[in-house]
Amino acid sequence: MNRFAYRTTGLAIKTIAGLARARMNMHDTGNIPQGPTIFVVNHFTRIETFLLPYHLHRLTGKPVWSLAAPELFVGRFGRYLEQLGAVSTQSPDRDRLMVKTLLAAEACWIVFPEGRMVKNKKIMEKGRYMISYAGGKHPPHTGAATLALRTEFYRQRIAEMVHGNPEEAQRLADRFELPSVDSISGQPTCIVPVNLTYYPLRARDNALSRLAGRVMEDLPDRVAEEIMTEGAMLLSGVDIDMRFGKPIEITACLSGKTVQCDIRSTSPIGFDDRIPSRKFMRREALKITQRYMSAIYRMTTVNHDHLFAACLKKSPVSRIHPENLKRRVFLASKEGADSGRVYFHNSFDKDQVHLLTDDRYNKFSEFVDFAMEKGVLASDGTVLVKNTARLATIFDFHRSRIDNPIAVMANEVEPLTRLQRRISHLCWQPGFWLKRNVARYLIKREQDAFNRDYETFAVLETSRPRDVGRPFLIKGDRRRVGVVLAHGYMAAPAEVRGLAEYLGKMGFWVYTPRMKGHGTAPEDLAGCTFQDWIDSMDTGYAIISSLCRRVIAGGFSTGAGLALDLAQRIPEIAGVFAVSAPLRLQDMAARFVPAVDVWNRFMERFNLDEAKKTFVDNHPENPHINYFKNPISGVRELERLMSSLEPRLPHITVPALVIQSHEDPVVNAKGTEKIFKLLGSTDKQMVMFNFQRHGILLGEGAERVYRTIGDFLDHIRKRPLFVPTPVEATPETEPLPQTEESN
Repeated sequence: MNRFAYRTTGLAIKTIAGLARARMNMHDTGNIPQGPTIFVVNHFTRIETFLLPYHLHRLTGKPVWSLAAPELFVGRFGRYLEQLGAVSTQSPDRDRLMVKTLLAAEACWIVFPEGRMVKNKKIMEKGRYMISYAGGKHPPHTGAATLALRTEFYRQRIAEMVHGNPEEAQRLADRFELPSVDSISGQPTCIVPVNLTYYPLRARDNALSRLAGRVMEDLPDRVAEEIMTEGAMLLSGVDIDMRFGKPIEITACLSGKTVQCDIRSTSPIGFDDRIPSRKFMRREALKITQRYMSAIYRMTTVNHDHLFAACLKKSPVSRIHPENLKRRVFLASKEGADSGRVYFHNSFDKDQVHLLTDDRYNKFSEFVDFAMEKGVLASDGTVLVKNTARLATIFDFHRSRIDNPIAVMANEVEPLTRLQRRISHLCWQPGFWLKRNVARYLIKREQDAFNRDYETFAVLETSRPRDVGRPFLIKGDRRRVGVVLAHGYMAAPAEVRGLAEYLGKMGFWVYTPRMKGHGTAPEDLAGCTFQDWIDSMDTGYAIISSLCRRVIAGGFSTGAGLALDLAQRIPEIAGVFAVSAPLRLQDMAARFVPAVDVWNRFMERFNLDEAKKTFVDNHPENPHINYFKNPISGVRELERLMSSLEPRLPHITVPALVIQSHEDPVVNAKGTEKIFKLLGSTDKQMVMFNFQRHGILLGEGAERVYRTIGDFLDHIRKRPLFVPTPVEATPETEPLPQTEESN
């Protein structure tokens, strides 16, 4: 191997890596040992042959060589691969070269135990690892394990012979073309499992495939597919998650008596001699292979496409309600994350409630559009129709990533048995059961989150009792209409409890979420953004929409702004009411917030934290609920919320009720009038009261406001409700392909 050529080629790879839009995310690099290492990696693309040596070289500081398919070593391209450090799997000196470099710790190696690219990701059959390829099937190759065992056998044997039989030790060193016995490293060989996961997988025509099509006539399907798939990854951007497993130490596998006898034998042993311990080491190689294969695929980085594809494949019905598919993926992601046994893509770091609300990150819509493009799904009114044949594993191997990418996605997570069992369980649950499980999970999660925040921030002398800040659910008499009801800024759910109980007596289900940062202490609120409050509101919607057929959004003050925001983003909202929405504030202190905010950031820049003004005093109308300190950052976030909402008000078209008091000392009534004018609803109403306070949902006269809101909700409840009639199959229902899911 030419080290200068290796480094020069590395510069070329670095240039390609810089030009590509692929994002390489490294995980658990601390598992890489210092000594000679064989990296065993799953093989899905040609990209791995070129980019992996470069990235692993950066991590280890050593040359990293790899085994590659013999058909690649043709002409100038073959010479380029050799400079990169690739060795043909059919090279007669392959094994001896690997053992030599590992003995001397000259280089690390990359081995693909599948033996070839597994384009369809089908590596499991009846619970066993079985590699599928164009010519059939075969078990994983044991080469990496065998060569690691042979390396450690000779390392131990040479160390043993140095004292008892130095001639044999030197003979072996010469056999491996080592300068001397002293050049052999004392560090043992380890095998490190590595998993590579790509997301998203979208094989489409791209600049590379178009260029190749013009340069090469009659482009073979295999080459065209690889350029199309991998060109799309490089040019359009893909996340490549590289995850390193715990190293497998080989020394411990050579403790058997037969092996130790061969290591100490005074008779010369050649490289390919049939020694007595050969069968033992073959069995050990099989065990090691199973260990690293399990480790490789256990580290698959699960993404949204995986979960959607697996749910489609395991669904016992062909007609699937979109909302139930989202709920299954939501629950599957939560169960997997809670177990700690599944690695998730970093997009799961965010709260996954967006799957149940507005799909703001387009995870569901992009998958469904792609599945429809590939013929896996079709739309039939309110349901999605699955083409079961397109999810079968019997298809052209080399075109699988183009023709059947959804099946490839589902195949990739097959080895994750716990996740598979969870998905199967969810796919057999009827729609009503899924809704109940979602509601239960979210209600408990929000209660636990409040308890954690209360324990962290609450101060015994100044904080309100837990019941003031705790989110709550009021059950109605029927599940026809539910309400998600938001409280105001610096307040807590107790602020709207009176209204919630009034609506509950009318038969409505009501869930009142706790806006993040509220109900605990001002210091908690100071660290929150308006997006945190939106997330809290979304969780409330996800809960009540899982309990009732229709949902009305409502709120007081800042909660009114959050209700309007929800109604704009989620078309399924049946109506919205906003009480004292703070589009314009009366409080003069609020006008100085932008200047104070700028001052604080200026002081922060010069590390003058003591000069920052974090809070201003608050004199609440309801001291048993509200904070006595108002965080400057919180007022700023409130303004940002309303500023982002104002241009979107015309997009709200559902029935709307706006309520305000003329004498409100906090919210300017002109702002409420502006909200009413901007609303795009044809069925809208504005009601003005003359209370001389902001908190009109508490205190004298609050019943009048309750009745106004109750009449509005009753008006929506009496509107006709269109209910689709698809029925989801239960496990006993036959025939399965002709059934569909219920709402």
